[in-house]
Amino acid sequence: MAVMMKNGLKTQTEPFPETDKEFAAILGELRQLDPEDLKGKMVIGGFIDQPYGPDQQRCLECMYYLVHRQWCDLPELSVPVDPNWWCRLWRI
Repeated sequence: MAVMMKNGLKTQTEPFPETDKEFAAILGELRQLDPEDLKGKMVIGGFIDQPYGPDQQRCLECMYYLVHRQWCDLPELSVPVDPNWWCRLWRI
């Protein structure tokens, strides 16, 4: 994932889902992917390799982040992540 981002992979960081309905729509897109489609998960999820926004949100503070595994536990993603990355499915 880190290599793809460093090589300039463009992801969908916007729009950030402000409502449960918008969040569910993104999850629906992810569910349509092959579970092994890492690039698709990254693009739809909006992954970037740095903190994001005025609050500098990052995976480390996300409710889905498993600290000891450095893993995103959101079932639709379920990928290894760096604590300083961010995706648009970020939640506290």
